[in-house]
Amino acid sequence: MATLIDMPKLSDTMTVGTLVRWLKNEGDPVTNGDMIAEVETDKATMEVECFDEGILIKRYCGEGDEIAVGDPIAAIGEAGEEAPAVTSSAPAAAAPEPVAVVEAPAAAAPAPVAAPAAPAPVAAPAASTGARIKASPLAKKIAAEKGIDLATVQGSGPGGRILKEDVLKAKPVAASPAASAPAAAPAATLEALEIPVSNMRKSIGKALVASKTQAPHFYLQIEVNGAPLAKLRAELNGKLADLPPEQGGVKFSVNDLTLKAAAEAVRRVPAINRSWEGDTIKQHANVHLAFGVAIDDGLVTPVIRNAETKGLREIGAEAKVLIKKARGKKLTPNEMSGSTLTVTNLGMFGISDFYGIINPNNAAILSIGATIKKPVVNEHDEIVVGQVMKIGLSGDHRTIDGAVGAQYLQALKEILETPAMMLV
Repeated sequence: MATLIDMPKLSDTMTVGTLVRWLKNEGDPVTNGDMIAEVETDKATMEVECFDEGILIKRYCGEGDEIAVGDPIAAIGEAGEEAPAVTSSAPAAAAPEPVAVVEAPAAAAPAPVAAPAAPAPVAAPAASTGARIKASPLAKKIAAEKGIDLATVQGSGPGGRILKEDVLKAKPVAASPAASAPAAAPAATLEALEIPVSNMRKSIGKALVASKTQAPHFYLQIEVNGAPLAKLRAELNGKLADLPPEQGGVKFSVNDLTLKAAAEAVRRVPAINRSWEGDTIKQHANVHLAFGVAIDDGLVTPVIRNAETKGLREIGAEAKVLIKKARGKKLTPNEMSGSTLTVTNLGMFGISDFYGIINPNNAAILSIGATIKKPVVNEHDEIVVGQVMKIGLSGDHRTIDGAVGAQYLQALKEILETPAMMLV
């Protein structure tokens, strides 16, 4: 008898999930532990695991479809077995095909003079009739990234719906200069787009709007001499980077060092490690340190548990594992929840100073900028070339006051400017 695989509840707040990609086709054999699909939740994109063995005899939804938690997405059975009929618990209004829709331009509409001439669509009559083009959200996103006109793509999905595979096979529209323009002048390539809002982006938007409107933010900034940190990193990597792992080989990033320093500074100013609980303010006994990782469709904040108890090597190794899982869409909800302090770093993009929005319900978020060479005055009142790192702090004034934030930044500055202190 066939076994149904339901849309799992992958986070506490999840009510629906969008099936982003199938990892198994109908007719494929599956075993316990196989991953059969990728599902986008309100937190991240995660894989759905199969806990049965047999043949995937039916896929009940397509890529881009939104499915309610508990609704079946697939059936596992024996070869030749008929899949059971299922019903959806989705509201009636959501019953029609849940795909992104692009209005194709009518054929009679005059094209702007500078617009590139698009090739005639192949097997896409909707483009010449002004009809709607049906495409999954993922297909539309990929098309926007690759500069592909969906009106030129033949959909292979039900009812001609354009799927991810169709877009990946298509070629971007080549821009050609207008006849009246000089031969060397490139045609305009910009176009207006409507990009579907993913479940993750919706969740990020709700959380940050709530944080910004409910938590009264205050902002502090401190300048740090980045030269000692850069020197320590160079010395450590010079000795350890070329060694094999079994001999202690490791390579540290600036992010590893700042994460360790941030956790160490909490030992000196534990009041920063608090959260707003409504009727109470909670002082946390351990530092559960979140840090931002940029992915294709947003920002996730994996958490290093009990960071104050871990050495630089352990924090660096754990951060690398979490970053890899984040980019591979393998993070679990537990790995992204329960933080008490957050660090975000845009230094790798050359951003010198900025302020992050507080991660609910943390008391503060640290914003690490790039280390910039600039003139500074040394202890002898001489103007020399210095390496300056700016660190911003956004604080929740309900939970902490400016003095606590200032004390914490002072402690962090001392550790970063004497970085050997974090190794003992």
